[in-house]
Amino acid sequence: MATLGSTPAPITPTVAPEATAPAPVASAPAPAAATAATDASAPAPMDASVSGVPSAPASPAPAPAAAADAAPTQLAGLAPDQYGDLFDRMRAGFKLDDGTGQRAVDQQLHWYASNPDYLQRAFGRADLYLYQIVTELERRGMPLELALLPVVESAFEPYAYSRARASGLWQFIPGTGSRFGLKQDWWYDGRRDIVESTRAALDYLQHLHDEFDGDWLLAVAAYNCGEAMVERAVDMNRAAHRPVTFWDLWLPGETRAYVPKLLAMKRLVRDPETYGLEFSPIPNSPYFARIATHAQVNLKIAAEIAGVSPEELYELNPAFHRWATDPAGPHYLLLPVDAADVFSENLEQLSPDQRLGVNHYGVRRGDSIASVARKFHTSVNVIRELNDLTGGLTVGDDLRVPSAVSELPAKVMLAAARVDGHGRSLRRAHVQVVRRGDSLWTIARRNGMNVNTLASLNGMHPGDTLRAGQHIRLTSGSSGGSGRSGGHRRLFYTVREGDTVTQIARLFQCSVPQLLAWNGLSSGSRLHAGQKLRIRLHTRHH
Repeated sequence: MATLGSTPAPITPTVAPEATAPAPVASAPAPAAATAATDASAPAPMDASVSGVPSAPASPAPAPAAAADAAPTQLAGLAPDQYGDLFDRMRAGFKLDDGTGQRAVDQQLHWYASNPDYLQRAFGRADLYLYQIVTELERRGMPLELALLPVVESAFEPYAYSRARASGLWQFIPGTGSRFGLKQDWWYDGRRDIVESTRAALDYLQHLHDEFDGDWLLAVAAYNCGEAMVERAVDMNRAAHRPVTFWDLWLPGETRAYVPKLLAMKRLVRDPETYGLEFSPIPNSPYFARIATHAQVNLKIAAEIAGVSPEELYELNPAFHRWATDPAGPHYLLLPVDAADVFSENLEQLSPDQRLGVNHYGVRRGDSIASVARKFHTSVNVIRELNDLTGGLTVGDDLRVPSAVSELPAKVMLAAARVDGHGRSLRRAHVQVVRRGDSLWTIARRNGMNVNTLASLNGMHPGDTLRAGQHIRLTSGSSGGSGRSGGHRRLFYTVREGDTVTQIARLFQCSVPQLLAWNGLSSGSRLHAGQKLRIRLHTRHH
């Protein structure tokens, strides 16, 4: 029996996967998938919003008959804190319909059960975050299956990032993150804040649940493709006197796979033995505590005084993508429970400069922000942010400068580079002149960037040689981001019996002439059942 947990040893399922070609969940091809470069070792997805997140699986093996009706393994009537295993506590709070008899759920279930290595990585990371999510769901009286949604969204990788610029465990795009109160700036991205992003995601899901008259499956579908898309599908079915459950709506292929993924994961967690798997217990106790810092703090110093590694600190605090916390807040850090007290005690002993790891430098004649940054092996942005500078320097100014520059973990550097590359205020490209002895690697390190990102911006290979005086671009010079949000994606709609051009145009909020032009049709063209129509869909993503 395969055991799923945080240990890295490879595992083998006792359920043999069928060696068949991938089959779509529904008749319409899925929309273009957004890709995140965060879980390269995950099995290749077939229809996913984030790289490493499984989607439409191989042709399904029928779910074992016992799965649909299996009884939970936990004891009834226990209080949440009386469970020893967090999984048992979750099973007691499962409320959603299983999707029994739905082929799409069986397909996803077969894929998950056939890829235990993917599940092991996801739940190995979930060890850190799952208790907090389950506790918040219980506090709100929401179904505990929703704690499994980050498996579908990000494989519980807080640094997951998609082509649509969706980020974090819950995969918010910038606009929706702002809508639900997630701060995003040069220092901090609340979409990756474990506590705040969970609060925002559950706020959003509760809002969708209320909007769709208490239907959780429609709420989950709308979390994936947006409430407007689900509302249009519901309105169209009502106009045609068709049922308006999730299973009866026409929705994008990605969404028609998304809800079955959650239900498949619910069935797998509820009764893993039926599928030849075993989940290693997760202790039913908090992994981390939220500790007030009251002001900005250097994260390397925070890790040292807490007795944890910088990598572990960033895994719990992935929202901070620089060497220090945001000077404007939030002023708290998540620390392992057993390190929280010693961190608080040690932090009180540090002066403001000690906790930030800075020295002071008096500006001299001929100094510029760039020359000071070079002198202290840091970046212009760090000097500006550390001193709240908007203009140039004046002789005699007292500047705060880093006393030491520490190497950030690779994932943190990449997160920072994404912010630098998509900054709203960066309308012109930031260019740096190459000095003798510079390489792409040293320039990337000096500016807190990923060397691959820097090379890509300049059309170069990371190992290319530079010459003194050469100009290197540090930003793309664009004022906005790229990706699916706010753009268009193409999909195909399969015509049903009785469909008209007008009805289909209304469903996708386009004009009849647009629909005809996309498909080379005239106003007199007739549709037939099974015909494929091209659609250019204005996209949004949560």
